[in-house]
Amino acid sequence: MTSDDLRDAVIEVDRAAAAAGRERVDRLTKPVGSLGRIEDVAVRLCGIARRVVDTPYASPAILIGAGDHGVTVEGVSAYPAEVTPQMVGAFCAGIAAVNAFARAVRADVYVANFGVRADLPPHERLIDVRVGRGTTNFAKADAMSEDDVERALAAGIAAVDAVFSRGTYDVLALGDMGIGNTTSAAAIVMACVGVSAKAVTGRGTGIDDEALGHKRRIVNDAVGRIGGASWKRIAAAVGGYEIVGLAGAILAAAARRVPVVLDGYIVASAALLAKQIAPASIGYCFAAHRSQEPGHKIALDALGLVALFDLDLRLGEASGAALALPIVDAASRMIAEMKTFAEAGVAEADS
Repeated sequence: MTSDDLRDAVIEVDRAAAAAGRERVDRLTKPVGSLGRIEDVAVRLCGIARRVVDTPYASPAILIGAGDHGVTVEGVSAYPAEVTPQMVGAFCAGIAAVNAFARAVRADVYVANFGVRADLPPHERLIDVRVGRGTTNFAKADAMSEDDVERALAAGIAAVDAVFSRGTYDVLALGDMGIGNTTSAAAIVMACVGVSAKAVTGRGTGIDDEALGHKRRIVNDAVGRIGGASWKRIAAAVGGYEIVGLAGAILAAAARRVPVVLDGYIVASAALLAKQIAPASIGYCFAAHRSQEPGHKIALDALGLVALFDLDLRLGEASGAALALPIVDAASRMIAEMKTFAEAGVAEADS
């Protein structure tokens, strides 16, 4: 399936169903608006479901996209590239932060290998859709070809298909793993939104001031070489296999009319690519949290999304998205399980 096919497969959320959801939410046994943004989540879920939600969204899956980045040789990360496959092993073994959080929220964790350089041992939770063995160093040349971009999008679809073939899930949370990928994300956001490298480039894994300055120069120079460009040109020039793969996953989930919970900065950069391919896809997305990375807020604003919470997170690996899953569940239960004043026989406020 090509990017054009994906665009055609994603339809707008149902505004009439969302309006009907808002009407019901406003008649539930509570003061109007008293549950704040939880009400907004419930209304958006109705638009996604194309009906007033009457069952909870309580069966979540988490998909972590993994890939290596050639730009790590430039010293843009405090950690070596070897950490990427090591952390994939930790996810599969169930010993990482996201696994602990997933157990707390009763979610299943899967990892999609979009572009890890090393060979990874087979595992029941590992989905092998590898496009390449790490990207090229985009400080020197394009990260990948435009054909690779299309292959990575298709890999994202395949990964989502694999997840939904393994369980009955109704929500998909997305995260990432790839040493060096905040550099790629910063370049994508800079190119898509049109802001400065300084505004979108942060410390990632915790680099010092000298390394941060170097990282910003790499981002600025790379984006400067491509100028105003299409999403595909941006993705090829500075993207990562897992970032493009996650863009494909967003589009695939939206085509299935499944709510998508976005983790942090990396996944937001993937969502910017997805938005350029199929703008309607963002109607299916919820931003879990606001990362410490400075460009994340810029990306969310460009997407028209507001984070559900801000806990000073910057880990990635879908850790924030996992923590947001109970909010989606609670919002769906609110509209599905609460009664209206009339249904409950409770007196309403005087008009």
